[in-house]
Amino acid sequence: MKAIYKRELQSYLQNMTGCIFIAFLTGFVGIYFMALNLNYGHPYFSYTLSGVTFILMIAIPILTMRSFAEDRKNKTDQLLLTSPVTLTSVVMGKYFSMVTIFAVPVLIFCFFPLIIKAQGTAYLKVDYCSILMFFLLGCVYISIGMFLSSLTESQIIAVISTFGVLLLVYLWDSLTHFMPTSAVGNAIALAAFWTIIALVVFEMMKNWIAAAILEVVGVAAVVITYVAKSSLFENLLSNVMGKLSLIAVFTDVSDNHIFDISGVVLYVSLIGLFIFLTIQSIQKRRWS
Repeated sequence: MKAIYKRELQSYLQNMTGCIFIAFLTGFVGIYFMALNLNYGHPYFSYTLSGVTFILMIAIPILTMRSFAEDRKNKTDQLLLTSPVTLTSVVMGKYFSMVTIFAVPVLIFCFFPLIIKAQGTAYLKVDYCSILMFFLLGCVYISIGMFLSSLTESQIIAVISTFGVLLLVYLWDSLTHFMPTSAVGNAIALAAFWTIIALVVFEMMKNWIAAAILEVVGVAAVVITYVAKSSLFENLLSNVMGKLSLIAVFTDVSDNHIFDISGVVLYVSLIGLFIFLTIQSIQKRRWS
């Protein structure tokens, strides 16, 4: 993993993608910092971070688009797939190299609360907790982008698909208001969602028997549960989606000053999930 990490990190710095990413993110947040915290004298740097979370859905896809798509396009992925290095080491090496690039501007952000402190009142605990959650949110985005890059050999498709998914994540709270509230509406929506999961499983495994069994079991469970106690489905999707809102976890810390360890667990769990999916995606290609 160490060799893959060094190779990827050096590649990001040599082709200027990493340098441009660092400069862009630092400069963009710096402008917000000067406007909100220095010019207007706002004591919370966390509010600045809250106002720039949208920029991650633009910057992260640029960082992750080449992680696996470029290797597939240039056929250099065959060297990785046939190398003695485990797939886990390959994926983790690439992931940590991108996290390292992202960590550079985040470390620079750590000086901003101290600048506010030097000018007067500052809330360092809130600011540094917000920086930590901002970093973890970016790590989740990187894992999503890496997984989507592993599914295609086109960097353009990788960047567009990653942007689309991250835009969905950014608008997640607004989408919860469009979810059905009735029990029957939630049951139908849940069955449809399970069908999508079965299709994804079929696409990854190319095994229609496993996908069909998954579909039948899932839909049957929804129907049986609805018949037994339909009240369980009332507002089910909106409640579940509300608990899975990545932006809400961050704004709870940055805007409401509430640090909940469950948010950290959610971020870390999603990182592990998409790293696992990336490994499975490459593993499928290795054996095909």
